[in-house]
Amino acid sequence: MIEKAVILAAGRGTRMRELTAELPKPMIEVHGKPVLQHIIEGLRDARIDQLLLIIGYRADAVRDFFGDGSRYNIAIQYATQTVQDGTGRVVDLARDFVGNGPFILAYGDILVDPANYNRVVDLPNDVEAILTVTRGEDVSKGGAVFVNDEMELVDLREKPKPGEPTSPWYNAGLYAFRPSIFDFTAKLKPSPRGEYELTDAIRDLAHSGKKVKALELTGEWADVRDPEILARLNSKL
Repeated sequence: MIEKAVILAAGRGTRMRELTAELPKPMIEVHGKPVLQHIIEGLRDARIDQLLLIIGYRADAVRDFFGDGSRYNIAIQYATQTVQDGTGRVVDLARDFVGNGPFILAYGDILVDPANYNRVVDLPNDVEAILTVTRGEDVSKGGAVFVNDEMELVDLREKPKPGEPTSPWYNAGLYAFRPSIFDFTAKLKPSPRGEYELTDAIRDLAHSGKKVKALELTGEWADVRDPEILARLNSKL
C-alpha cells in the first residue's frame, strides 16, 4: 500500500488570465474550495498520510492555506521549483521525500473522481508504474497513450501533431511510481518544446522492459486549464 504522494503545484496557469494574477492555478476554487484541496482530501481518504507539495508561483498562497497539513490529518512538506523547465525535472525534487518506497504523483490542476485514488495506491508487485488514462479528450492537447491488449504501455507521445500516430487513450495526469522512475528522469534530454517531459521518462521506463500499466479512470475527470472549463465545472451541482 502506498503511503506517500507528490503533487505538482508550481505553475501559474497563464491561460487562466487574471484569475491567476494573485493565485497559482491549483488554488482556483471549484465548488467553493481550491482544486488542490479536492486532491489532498481524495488522497487522504485513500489512506495517503504523507504529502510533498511542489510549489513555485505564488508559493505562499499554498503554504498559508495548507500549512503542515494537520488540519487535514495529513503531514505536508514542501519543495520549491525555481525554474519552470518541465514535469520531468520537477519530479527529481521528490527523490529524498520518496526514499525507497512507491509513491503517487498527481498534477495539481487535474480533478478526478476520488474513488480513483483508492485504485492507484494498490501497485501490484510485478508492475513498475501505473499511468491513468481517460477517453474522449483531444490528445493533441496532452499525451496520447498507446497500450497492448493487456493495457500495458507500449508508447507515449506528448501532443502529437496532425498525421502522427494517435490513440483513444489520453494521459489523465495521475500516476503510481516506484523510485526507479528517478533513474529515467535523471537521463532526460529537453524535448522539442525545450522542456524535460515526464512522459519521456515513463516511455523509457516501459521500453527498458519494466511493466507499466495503463488504468482507465472511472467517473468525472477534468483538467482545469482555462476559464471555460472552470465555469463549466462550477455550473454543475
